Amino acid sequence: MNLKGLAPERRYVHLRRGVQREAAYLAENPYGLVPMLTVDGQRLTQSLAIIEYLDEMHPMPRLLPATAADRAWVRSVALAIACDIHPLNNLRVLLRLRDTVAPEQATRDEWYRHWIREGFNPLERQLAARATGRYCLGDAPTLADICLVPQVFNAQRLDIALDPWPRIAAVHAACLEHPAFAASVPDRQPDAE
Repeated sequence: MNLKGLAPERRYVHLRRGVQREAAYLAENPYGLVPMLTVDGQRLTQSLAIIEYLDEMHPMPRLLPATAADRAWVRSVALAIACDIHPLNNLRVLLRLRDTVAPEQATRDEWYRHWIREGFNPLERQLAARATGRYCLGDAPTLADICLVPQVFNAQRLDIALDPWPRIAAVHAACLEHPAFAASVPDRQPDAE
């Protein structure tokens, strides 16, 4: 939304307090996940679908490159993060791990770190192979950058140093210099604790 210059009405869903599992939210979004975008009464879920919708409805600046090959490459980065890294580290998986397997916090943290490393190692190689600008692909943010930034924040939350992944670190730093990304930093949100 920030990259597109849109200022939506926001509603905050506090995941750690379980608001996403409350009946009122589940009535609107049966998956009980965030984000959710409501447009003209239609509810859209899943980050990648919402981002592509916004890109189609508000085409400038473009979040997907002009060529089919570059679009596929950007989507491959975004999907690697959204499908292979993030799900193993999201709150509902971590809570299930805690409540059913019940490992100590240190073991859960190592689980988290393991899956970050497993995802960031090939992601670093993929990004380094196409290092043609400040961002994942070139000198303008794309869908790939939108997915990368929150995953790096997740890694940093568990004190995972980015030293093994210099390209990921450089892209993340470039993104945070962009006003749209800077405005979306978690601790700058109105509901930040």
